Amino acid sequence: MSVAAVAHFMLPDSPYAMWVRDELAGYLHLPKDGTRVEVIGGEIVVSPGPSVDHNGMVRDIERGLFAAELTDPTFVWRSVQTTDLNMFEIGDGYIPDLIVMDAEVLAEARATKARHLLPYQVDLVVEVTSRSNAVSDRRPDQKRKAGTKWSGYAHAGIPYYLLVDRDPKVCDITLYANPDTRAGTYVALQTWDFGETVRLPHPFGFEISTEHWDHWGD
Repeated sequence: MSVAAVAHFMLPDSPYAMWVRDELAGYLHLPKDGTRVEVIGGEIVVSPGPSVDHNGMVRDIERGLFAAELTDPTFVWRSVQTTDLNMFEIGDGYIPDLIVMDAEVLAEARATKARHLLPYQVDLVVEVTSRSNAVSDRRPDQKRKAGTKWSGYAHAGIPYYLLVDRDPKVCDITLYANPDTRAGTYVALQTWDFGETVRLPHPFGFEISTEHWDHWGD
């Protein structure tokens, strides 16, 4: 069974500083096979590359975006997958499954060949849980008392967080909004079950089919 490893090492610099300089994975001698290294709550979190069914869900979300872009000339939202997000205010470094941002902001980042995106450029982040990293994606609890991506995104003021939880005991999609940057909390705006059509409200206004979504395998 693949698991995420929370690493503690004697490093020549802080995990965040090494992550920003793209030195952390090399220092840890991680294989170049899709393994992800992130700094979450100040801790190094190493997790295996996502599975095909996980990535299929991310693709379904992007299909909703693409469909809206093709049918509505005023649709401004664009997406990028697995792009480094520099959480500079809290000293973390994440690799979200999907980032949604304004088309003009993305065009500028591409033109400048930015190595990382920054929270103020991002309007919606999407995480799809896997068995190996679900604890890091959710609200902090007894299993992970350190900061998680849920609290980190809120601290950074990212307006919306869409969490797709594939845990067999959960199997739902929750849209979080109204981040409290001081407390690092969100308000749950709406929740859908797997199989329902997700209709994201204003300002996004696109639909996601979850007809073929399922929990992670045992």
